[in-house]
Amino acid sequence: MFHLSPSILAADTANLAAAVRAVETGGADSLHIDIMDGHYVANYAFSPKTVADLRRVTRLPLHVHLEVSNPDAVLSLFAAADMLIVQEDTAPDLAATIAAIRRLGCAVGVAVNRNRSVAALSPLLPQVDLLLVMAVEPGFGGQPFDARVLDKVRWLQQQRTSLGARFAIGLDGGVTTTTIAPALAAGADFFAVGSAAFAGDIAHAVRQLRMSQPERILNSNSPSP
Repeated sequence: MFHLSPSILAADTANLAAAVRAVETGGADSLHIDIMDGHYVANYAFSPKTVADLRRVTRLPLHVHLEVSNPDAVLSLFAAADMLIVQEDTAPDLAATIAAIRRLGCAVGVAVNRNRSVAALSPLLPQVDLLLVMAVEPGFGGQPFDARVLDKVRWLQQQRTSLGARFAIGLDGGVTTTTIAPALAAGADFFAVGSAAFAGDIAHAVRQLRMSQPERILNSNSPSP
């Protein structure tokens, strides 16, 4: 079983409550809420009020993804979330940021962009609940999945096994019923899903994603982080 976290960035925000209830009906495990400040990425999205309002309309855990230039300055604003996810390249002292998130009582996620190495994060892996690999450039939905990031997933899976750690390995961006299968085979077990979840009959779309199965044959190439 894997974790599905529909990203409301792809939802019709004029009908957000209905869209959220639909993904819940379809079997989503959590909601992914992108926070964008117009600096780290050239886009704006959502606020602490969005998180508070969503609390009133869903029982799903709320995962806040801080795609902002200075996450340490705003962590406390989003303390109502169940998980806070920070971009590793925005935290000057990532260990301190992780500790600050823990003090707020939130689970910890760390996201790494597709053009950055995950190897530097190895010492911190046992301290996180989710390591989220970006399969697109952060900032905008609807981008195609970059299959090269599956090497990062395979490397993380090897690290998780060797460390005896329990962190989830996630992918964010371009996730569809087609791309979930090879990602599962590589070792991913958490998916932030945008356009593929909020398309047509939303509940049905989520159910279709849930039915994805891993590919039977793994890529035998050595993974590169």
